[in-house]
Amino acid sequence: MALLECVPNVSEGRRAEVVDALVQAVRRVPGVRLLDHSSDRAHNRSVITMAGESAPLKEAVLALFEAAVAAIDLRAHAGEHPRLGAVDVVPFIPLEGATLDDCVMLARETGAEVARRFKVPVYLYAEASTDPTRQRLEDIRRGQFEGLAAKMSSPGWAPDYGPIEPHPSAGASAIGARRPLIAYNVNLATNRLDVAKKIAAAVRYSSGGLPHVKAMGVALEDRGIVQVSMNLTNYEQTPISLVFDTVVREAERYGVAVLENEIVGLVPAAALVGASESFLRLGSVTQHQILETRLKQTSGK
Repeated sequence: MALLECVPNVSEGRRAEVVDALVQAVRRVPGVRLLDHSSDRAHNRSVITMAGESAPLKEAVLALFEAAVAAIDLRAHAGEHPRLGAVDVVPFIPLEGATLDDCVMLARETGAEVARRFKVPVYLYAEASTDPTRQRLEDIRRGQFEGLAAKMSSPGWAPDYGPIEPHPSAGASAIGARRPLIAYNVNLATNRLDVAKKIAAAVRYSSGGLPHVKAMGVALEDRGIVQVSMNLTNYEQTPISLVFDTVVREAERYGVAVLENEIVGLVPAAALVGASESFLRLGSVTQHQILETRLKQTSGK
């Protein structure tokens, strides 16, 4: 049995009833293990983590799209996190007995069916991309939903599947295949967004920072603080502890303290080796956030 993980990010993190409907749509699909789901009000975004074999996972993604397209209208959506679509991004990740090639095949099959069934344009990204200039998610998402129509009419930006104009309310989606990624946020004890953005620029690889780190500074207005929001795309080569230490050092340059940090969703156990809770101040991490633990807990369900 080849077991794959899928971690859709949807553009809704404030209406609990909508998030619950999306989660239930996934939960009802036989053969799919719902491992985790979390929402962020400031980002106005939810992350759903599930695992299964290829066929059930594809059905779960289609069920999620059906619910999300009906419930989410990006014309009335606002949040700190950049977004392209109602179902913004759908990555497939190899787990037990699966390969990255399995994930690439599933991403392409799912993307074609999403476009056919829901008339949502789909861009393939990461390892599933067929265009080397469109592998990076941040490039595909640049301009966000508001700039999508103009972008899609530009040379080189027709979608891989579906109509050549955005879905009126659901925008477009990026579907791809990648290795495990860690969503990691560091909250700062200040409301200075300029400081968060400068620290993000210092740590992210694209502006000369750490390899395998993507970062942006965002404001958590409901708490009166700012956040360095990151994706760590290779925790083996760039461990969490190194990222944390770098953020702390950069914050000190501006006289700002680190308030707390968090891991969003699940994390492989190996990523926490050498990164103790006391060092990282990850007081909220529980066994339920360990990917391997959740796989064992949901086996047979």
